[in-house]
Amino acid sequence: MNSAKNALNQAKLTPNMGLKHRNTFGLDAIAELAYEITSAEQLPCLLKELRSQNPVWRVLGGGSNVILPNQLPGATLLMNIPGQEVCKSDEQNTWVSVGAGVNWHEFVAWTLEQNLPGLENLALIPGTVGAAPIQNIGAYGVEVGEYIDSVEAFDSVEQAFVTLSQAASQFAYRDSHFKRNPQRYIVTKVIFKFPKTWKPRLQYADLAKQFNHSNPLPSAKDIFSAVCQIRSQKLPDPNVIGNAGSFFQNPVVSNEQHEELLKQFPNLVSYPDSPGMHKLAAGWLIDQCGFKGQRLGPVGVYEKQALVLVNHGGANSTDILNLAKVIQEKVMKTFQVQLEIEPNIF
Repeated sequence: MNSAKNALNQAKLTPNMGLKHRNTFGLDAIAELAYEITSAEQLPCLLKELRSQNPVWRVLGGGSNVILPNQLPGATLLMNIPGQEVCKSDEQNTWVSVGAGVNWHEFVAWTLEQNLPGLENLALIPGTVGAAPIQNIGAYGVEVGEYIDSVEAFDSVEQAFVTLSQAASQFAYRDSHFKRNPQRYIVTKVIFKFPKTWKPRLQYADLAKQFNHSNPLPSAKDIFSAVCQIRSQKLPDPNVIGNAGSFFQNPVVSNEQHEELLKQFPNLVSYPDSPGMHKLAAGWLIDQCGFKGQRLGPVGVYEKQALVLVNHGGANSTDILNLAKVIQEKVMKTFQVQLEIEPNIF
């Protein structure tokens, strides 16, 4: 009991904390009560105390995939659990244990230093390791769920620590069991499994073009560098202009709807998805509607990539969501396709 109270006391509390530095959109949000979580052991006692006081609560990692309101009432748990280490290895695989507060891009770079390829296509994605399985982050033909062995979390319903296997995590396109059960799981650690056999994943056009006829095939570090270069050219640096990366999910439509769209728009950018379905490039749809580089008050659409909404300064969540609604309505009217917002709206 004393150790639980000590863990709780170590969860540093800051009242009325500004979160502008804690979200990549750069929104001036204020957390009524901000708790810094540096170990999983702090959670049971803290959640019990919060329940007794009946305040609302939420978890905030790197803030790279969220839209924050001006005021966040109740408790905001700042996920800062550190640590990464190789925990097991056999002839086929290597397992790595990583704290939920570790910076994602720095972790990807570390895996390559340890000669553990696989995540290089996911370089330069902002945010923390703990947020990665929730959104099942993906880029350039790779999804993080492919490399996750299990996820350790505190189940706020059962009031117990649980370990969910890859299968139990139910990873899907930008989705997971964690995302479908908001407020239930607080991810504390992710266990990755890296196969010792590796081959480059170059099916996406940008990478295929970069390494066209490359002989020998590129190394994982070559792909890591190329992805960093491509992302830097296409996406704005959040330290320079506020943004949350890709703002809309690429919509998935039936093959029948895809064929109809191709008749009207022969240059439609799309990719085969699951059987009977095609994935459309949301950025292309938005660009065709004339939004690239356009502004609506303090927010706008990035001039180099129509999939990215940006904060030109002084924007709030309402400004962002108003622009998103205008884009969704125009895309629906033009293509009869519904765009879904990717960031979490707090």
